[in-house]
Amino acid sequence: MNSRIFGAALLGLSLVAAPVFADPAKVAIHVDEESIQTMNMALNNAANIAKHYESLGQEVAIEIVTYGPGLHMLREDTSPVADRIEVMALELDNITFSACLNTVEAMTQKERKDVPLVSEAEVVPSGAVRLMELQADGYAYLRP
Repeated sequence: MNSRIFGAALLGLSLVAAPVFADPAKVAIHVDEESIQTMNMALNNAANIAKHYESLGQEVAIEIVTYGPGLHMLREDTSPVADRIEVMALELDNITFSACLNTVEAMTQKERKDVPLVSEAEVVPSGAVRLMELQADGYAYLRP
């Protein structure tokens, strides 16, 4: 094989293999299960991603989006990970916890009482739409 053709082929492979992320890197983590394992995995992923980019001296934006049964992650009265969320929010200024208003309203109606959220939660109109918006804005999508 001609060395120039081989070199061009290698260059093409290296360009395809190297991922290109926005600056700063951005990731949306999706939680729609009431599973403590899923919630902890989402928090572990967020912590590991933050640590990785910090070690590179780069910024990263992390948003955990909850809806459906996953909203329990951000419910003050039912969250098995509320303490971890509080600590992470204090340690990481680049993490956001989004709670779906559609789910909050459905749970409120079903339970006939207010659904209290942890103070770190930011309410978004729709969790599914929020994920779509984040992906359109260049966020990588991660579902633990």
